[in-house]
Amino acid sequence: MKSTAKKTVEYTDSELIALYLADQQPVYFTQLYRRYASKVFAKCISMLADEGLAQDATQDIFVKIVLNLSKFSEQSSFSTWIYSITYNYCIDLIRKKKKMPLIFTEDMGKMNKTEDQEIPDSVLLEMKQERLEKVLDLIPPGDRAILLMKYTDDLSIREIGAVLGKTESAIKMQLMRAKQKVQLVHDELFEFDPMEGTK
Repeated sequence: MKSTAKKTVEYTDSELIALYLADQQPVYFTQLYRRYASKVFAKCISMLADEGLAQDATQDIFVKIVLNLSKFSEQSSFSTWIYSITYNYCIDLIRKKKKMPLIFTEDMGKMNKTEDQEIPDSVLLEMKQERLEKVLDLIPPGDRAILLMKYTDDLSIREIGAVLGKTESAIKMQLMRAKQKVQLVHDELFEFDPMEGTK
């Protein structure tokens, strides 16, 4: 009988999943954990901005992964499936921990004026880092997540669609709306900021 412990690093994700589901040997899932734990933790840190919370979230996410492993259909890659679970978990966690800020709910009416206006990527990319962090913290977690996927994780529209289970056209629309919200909240926060002229 071959030694499975020596060979696990050589298996593909799909092979490890099939072997684990077949005989429930922990060594197979342990290899999947080693392969993806640091990536999941990094995503949790980027969304939750709290190391302790990210560590707890990573453990919870892998519990969800192992419990739902039999549901993985291979319609997307395993890494995309994990990515989806990670983002959904973090978004739910953020929603539970804080309510939508008044600055956003009060000014949603302004969105109608620019509903179809495309916001260039430069609006985000040229925004001061400390301001961008404040703004991202004030927009809905789903919008924050999709912007992080696009501009921090460099996922394509197709990849984001696979993670969120949406069409490419729906993702494009959500990205446009998310950028509009970023600009709206930024203008509300910093419109009369005397430091604005020091960019």
